Amino acid sequence: MRLHDRDVRQDVRELGALLGDVLEDQTSREAFETVEMLRTSAIDYRDGELDSREALHEELNGLTPERESIVARAFTTYFELINLAEERQRVRAIRTASHEETLEDSLETAAKELDELDDDELEQVLDDVLIEPTFTAHPTEARRKTVKSKLRSVANHLETLDERRLTNKEKGQVERDIDAEVTSLWQTPQVRDRSPEPEDEARNVQWYLENTLFDIVGEVYDELEDAFEDELGEEIDIPKLVEFRSWAGSDRDGNPFVTPEVTTNTLERQRRVVLDRYRDQLKSLSRVLSQDGTRIAVGERFEKSLTADRERLPGLTEEVEERYPNEPYRQKLKLMRERLNRVGDVRPGGYEDEDELAEDLAVIEQSLRANGADSVAEAYIDPLARQVDTFGFTLASLDLRDHQEQHTETVTEALAREGIDYESMDEDERVELLTESILQDESVVDVSNVEGVSDTAARVLERFDSLAEWQEEYGIQAIDTYAISMTEEPSHVLEVLFLADQADVVDLPGHCGLDIVPLLETESALSGARRIMGTLFENEAYAKALEARDNTQEIMLGYSDSNKENGFLAANWSLYENQIRLGEICDDFDVTMRLFHGRGGSISRGGGPMNDALLALPNSTVTGQVKFTEQGEAIAEKYSNPRIAERNLEQMLNAQLRARKRSLQQPYEDVEDEWIEAMRLMADVARDEYRDLLNTEGFVEYFGQATPIGVIENLNLGSRPASRSGERKVEDLRAIPWVFSWTQSRCIIPGWYSLATAMDAYLDDGGDIETLQEMYAEWPFFQSMLDNAAMAIGRTDLDIAAEYADLADPELRERFFPRVSEEHERAQELVLEIAGRDDPIDRDWLQKSLERRNPYVDPLNLLQTHLLSQTHRTDLEERTLRLTVKGIAAGMKNTG
Repeated sequence: MRLHDRDVRQDVRELGALLGDVLEDQTSREAFETVEMLRTSAIDYRDGELDSREALHEELNGLTPERESIVARAFTTYFELINLAEERQRVRAIRTASHEETLEDSLETAAKELDELDDDELEQVLDDVLIEPTFTAHPTEARRKTVKSKLRSVANHLETLDERRLTNKEKGQVERDIDAEVTSLWQTPQVRDRSPEPEDEARNVQWYLENTLFDIVGEVYDELEDAFEDELGEEIDIPKLVEFRSWAGSDRDGNPFVTPEVTTNTLERQRRVVLDRYRDQLKSLSRVLSQDGTRIAVGERFEKSLTADRERLPGLTEEVEERYPNEPYRQKLKLMRERLNRVGDVRPGGYEDEDELAEDLAVIEQSLRANGADSVAEAYIDPLARQVDTFGFTLASLDLRDHQEQHTETVTEALAREGIDYESMDEDERVELLTESILQDESVVDVSNVEGVSDTAARVLERFDSLAEWQEEYGIQAIDTYAISMTEEPSHVLEVLFLADQADVVDLPGHCGLDIVPLLETESALSGARRIMGTLFENEAYAKALEARDNTQEIMLGYSDSNKENGFLAANWSLYENQIRLGEICDDFDVTMRLFHGRGGSISRGGGPMNDALLALPNSTVTGQVKFTEQGEAIAEKYSNPRIAERNLEQMLNAQLRARKRSLQQPYEDVEDEWIEAMRLMADVARDEYRDLLNTEGFVEYFGQATPIGVIENLNLGSRPASRSGERKVEDLRAIPWVFSWTQSRCIIPGWYSLATAMDAYLDDGGDIETLQEMYAEWPFFQSMLDNAAMAIGRTDLDIAAEYADLADPELRERFFPRVSEEHERAQELVLEIAGRDDPIDRDWLQKSLERRNPYVDPLNLLQTHLLSQTHRTDLEERTLRLTVKGIAAGMKNTG
């Protein structure tokens, strides 16, 4: 069976040729020839046919500002189109492997592995697993929404050419439409003139939930049910395994623009969107459920439900009966649509919550099955029921987040108005005061009163005052989590519980409307996890709050800042060890732990294949519930295409189901003591070497001169400032621009620096390469870590990095670039020897992708360094420089 009519080579060739035609039509023949010369020279150098890049430099140095802009736009647009071609190839691979039943990490392979369990064990695994992808608004998406929309249109046309049988005339029409979109894309501004506002970011996240994930969730469950039925020979009930959350519109950490109004608008818009989707589904269902009520018996349960709806909505009863005489299902569906219309309305009769809608669907399903219409129920009711179960009336629940300093400052000022000197108290005194305040019946402070407090305190108090209103209007589940950045002390958690209590979001014992989530991201917080969490679990007030939340404690681990503070290897090891410690603490207090992995898109920020990451977690930390951030360009890459989005969810479910099964069978995996000691030694050395680099005099200046950080800080990527303090300090710079800058310069220090120094120290201390090879072969953690480092090593290009290093003062260049280069070269040698391969990149498709991309990224890098070297730039040159950042991000398929 032939599934596809094209391949990636054809897509790349035809899109490239089309872009060339558009370039010539929209500019000039001379501009086209300039781009062609740069393209062919870059390819010839990579192929070894040129000894140097001198020809590239000479051509770029002779360009006018107008021609520089055309070159940047041409290569940037090329990458955006080629990314679509590679996305289509991924879809081909998924469809082909699925058809041939060779798809790895599938739901079928998960069902086969779980078939080993008895009925009770299988039920426990399914009941335990809950995966919560959490979309953030972190500023790593370099493309404008308008540009993404045009690219999605091109992608849809490519799908049509690839998967449909077309006449020559039809094919010509599709190709004309692609030409039109690419022409329009060329004429569209590529770089934002303003920073996106928080509501822009929330709408961006909402798009993927509404237009992709909403539609595929039912299909994923359907495939999982089929997989279990095929494997076990019987139908089993699959509980909810996935739900989605979001920070967009609610994350306040370092972003003063996220106001209560922004959150209110986000909650309202999300509810409106999901209710609209349900109404559309019910309307479509009405076209299907046209059964004649005189020929079927709908059943007593259905009759009671329909009667109850008529009584709730008496004004519609006559209209419904006249419009749908003897069509009971259509009558019911019409009344259900009206009940959806009245959610959040002053008129009575609306659904109180999604449970009532789910009950109505269950009533219809039972009636259909009783009438022999099982296939109708399976095809139309079951997917909608899964959507209601997954998205509720919220689309995605929102998490609040802010920095602990904001809460401490607010509590200090609020208590000062009551004559309490919180500021002068030590940690034990603060914990005691907060505990007593939470447990007593009378309020201590009035969160609605913001008179006489600082702007910071006013913002926090208004937020907690609004939180009670949000939960009353949209339901507790709509916004029921509060993460605390840079948590270092138990009081930082109790301050949030105190403010929630004063806002009547918490009423102990019995009711706690929040999961309060400490974000542990510094070395001191991670190493002090037992002290922080142990103190909280023993605290009378916090223990009551936990009891009201089913004794489940969510703990967030910060990959980004821990990496920026400690370096790649030491950060990974610290996270691994402290996850185990956190699991032990929770076990000691009989608390269920839900780890929230604050992962970014890049390797250095916790990125990499999600299914591998889930399977590499320590067994003792796999409770079944897991949460992780999805952000920036990773959201578009994973969730813009429905088939790829479905595949991602399948892989996550495959990994988590298998991981939970293994954790039940073997709560503590066997890890050799020798391996643990080796990792501890290497982590200590790696941390020291990494910090020594950052603390060496002149390194911050070198970073500023040898990367485009100055451009990135003003690129309008997101609504949040690039630095916490507004100063160019490594400790204050946010992890995203830190990683983004090194990625642009093709010297991905955050993904591998100090790895070689650490391994050499282990070997010099009596260790041997054979042990490291055993660790790689038999220890999922070490294998995943080394594979991720290898990807960052393979994406690094020291020849291009040297061009950026040449921008720095000569003395700084000689102090740092040789040191970095030697570390990279030695790291590559060791990784290849330990992993037993010839190339750091061991995935064939990624190797081919990099080979295809690198010659086209090079001219953008060289143009960027050329512009960065100029002390004065015109407005056009500034725009071109920003465009090179965007183009390199598209070419590297990674920002931060």
